Formats: sequence, structure tokens, C-alpha cells
Amino acid sequence: MLAVKDLHGYYGASHVLHGVELDAAAGELVALLGRNGAGKTTTLACLAGTVASPRGEVSLDGQQLASLPSYQRLRHGLSLVPSGARVFANLSVEENLRVVRPRPVSDGQGWTIDRVFDFFPTLRRLCASAAGNLSGGERQMLAVGRGLMANPKVLLLDEPSEGLAPVVVQAIGGLMNELKQTGLTMVLAEQNHRFALRHADRAFLIEKGRIQHSAAAGDLDGSEALQRYLGV
Repeated sequence: MLAVKDLHGYYGASHVLHGVELDAAAGELVALLGRNGAGKTTTLACLAGTVASPRGEVSLDGQQLASLPSYQRLRHGLSLVPSGARVFANLSVEENLRVVRPRPVSDGQGWTIDRVFDFFPTLRRLCASAAGNLSGGERQMLAVGRGLMANPKVLLLDEPSEGLAPVVVQAIGGLMNELKQTGLTMVLAEQNHRFALRHADRAFLIEKGRIQHSAAAGDLDGSEALQRYLGV
């Protein structure tokens, strides 16, 4: 489904990613783990096309996307949910969902506002509320719902547990499990490795912009590699 090879990322003249390689199969949840500044967020941004990556391959279902701008990658099925539960604060919950242009799908299984509300009942109750008035957990649900409205093949999740209470983090994890049941592929960048490994199928460990190790999520908890690259 998703294949990334020799990906290099830059912020201006600063070379941040150095040949990142990872993959995710259909319906798989893959975690990208690393310390602060290791390159997790930059990797997702390079996949989505919001950060310059003049070298490397990003292919989705065999189609090369690396040369495409971010809006065209979105139309091909790569949808980014950025960190910080970012929403349009002055728009209502429903308006936040309506701003997305969905990718056309032919199987009748596309995401609509009603389907998002069925998946997130709390958002249905708050549909007319200004997004800026929502709690952190509600904003995170809205950010994920907005990402789903694009009808993605791959959902890129950047630190969805950041700044949330443990009970809300647990709820977000449950939602990711439910999304997996729909067959959606996800790439999860996380600082909270316990949360990530609890829900991921596989994980990649990144340090200084390079993938240093990969393994099944169940094999990493308490491993030497986790100690070496995350210090836990």
C-alpha cells in the first residue's frame, strides 16, 4: 500500500531526514517512534508534501507521489492529521468537516458528515458549536474526523495523544482500533511509546532523521532497541 524509500527532508538549508525508509500494508497501523527532534513529525510532513523532500520515493498503491504538491497527494489518498488537535477555531464543528474536499470513491464506503458523526457521537451533539470552545479530546476527535472526510487510503496521525488526559488517550486508542476494523491504513508518529505499541502492528524507531530499527510492535516493549533509541 504505502512504500517510502530514501526519503530526505529539509527545512530550508537544514537537512533533517536522511534516507528514511518505511512501509505500511493495507489495514495496518504502523508506529513511528523516537525522541523529541528525532524526525517523526518531519517524516509525516514530508509524506503529506507540506515539507520539502527533493529526494526519495513515496508511493501509494504503486503510484509515485513524491513529485506532487500536498493537495494532489491528498486527492490520491494521503491525509495528515497534524499534532496539536488543530482545528478552525471560529468555525463550527460541522463547518470544519465541510471544508474538506473528499477524494472520489467508487465503492460507496466514503466518509460523509453523517458517517463521521456516527463514528464520533460527541461531535454530532456539538455540531453547531464553535470548534474553539471544544475540549482537547473533542478537538482531537474533530481533527481526526476532518482527516477522514478526505476519504484517505492512508491516515497520517501526528502525536494524537499529546497533551490529553489519560482517559482521553485511552478513548483515542479505542477509536484507532475501530478505524483499523474499517480497513484503513494508518501511520502513527508518537512520543508516547506505550500508547503506540499497544495499538500498532509494527513500529519503526527513528533517531537523527534515520530509521534505526523496525519490528513487530509486540516484540519491542522492553527491548534493547527501545532502550537504545528512546531511552526507556
